[in-house]
Amino acid sequence: MGWTAGRMLDLHGRTAVVTGANSGIGFHTAKQLAEHGAQVVLACRDERAAEAAARRIGSTVTAAPLDLASMASVRAFGEAWDGPLDLLVNNAGVMAPPRLTRTEDDFELQFATNHLGHFVLTGLLMPALEAAPAGRVVTVSSIVHHQGTAAVLEANVGELYHPQRTYANSKLANLLFALQLHRELTARGSTVTSTAAHPGVSATGLFSSRQGMGARPMTRFLAPPVLRVATQPPSAGARPSLYAAGEADPGTYTGPGWLGETRGPIGPARVAPLAADEQLARRLWRTSEDLTGFRWSWRDADVPDRRP
Repeated sequence: MGWTAGRMLDLHGRTAVVTGANSGIGFHTAKQLAEHGAQVVLACRDERAAEAAARRIGSTVTAAPLDLASMASVRAFGEAWDGPLDLLVNNAGVMAPPRLTRTEDDFELQFATNHLGHFVLTGLLMPALEAAPAGRVVTVSSIVHHQGTAAVLEANVGELYHPQRTYANSKLANLLFALQLHRELTARGSTVTSTAAHPGVSATGLFSSRQGMGARPMTRFLAPPVLRVATQPPSAGARPSLYAAGEADPGTYTGPGWLGETRGPIGPARVAPLAADEQLARRLWRTSEDLTGFRWSWRDADVPDRRP
């Protein structure tokens, strides 16, 4: 489809949270939401960078500290939230650090940042989303989720560390979570909806971040100029998230459609068989609760727990 951010609906009176929004796709997602009238909170690990990004976008944008690799930080953000929330964009991520890195909670960094942090954050913010007229959660996955395996249940610690494989599993976890959240919300007749998106391949700081691939000095030096020539700009990479945030049907997965879904006009994205596996999704949900100690509490307790 030829959809662009210019076709977004008016968002005046609505509030959004975008994680990892101080740069790249998250920044452009937040910028477009703000330009269409939303009050936007940039929830970022680097609060100084987030404040600078907020000033660049405009007066309807504020910054708040959120380190998704820290369960204490996630809980502090979620528990401090006050008032309805119309939109949560689970965008932040870290990609392929060359060596195994463990968080303060003793989780593998990618699984903690990309999945577990967003899993707990979404659960903490669900009452605020339910208080909005039509709350929505957008979770950003990746085309590399196709490379993920059922070892996703081992939280990236059950086998020898491999940077790309563990990244793929974390992005598989993102899509499993988004689709399972849709099922859970639908079963309860909730007004909140869940969608997913992936940006294709864009020239963002994800490749040069010192937390990820940019831990290697050569990658950090070469990635920016190469990406600018070979991939789409981050503003284009934000389009699937923006479409998922406003117009996509609940439970859908949106991405670009050209060159193996790396760029181009947005539309339905391919879902790997494992990502569509409902049993695997339910097992991941329970595993995520067990690992983090966070139990989702639903408003409607009469719906049976269908997770194993």
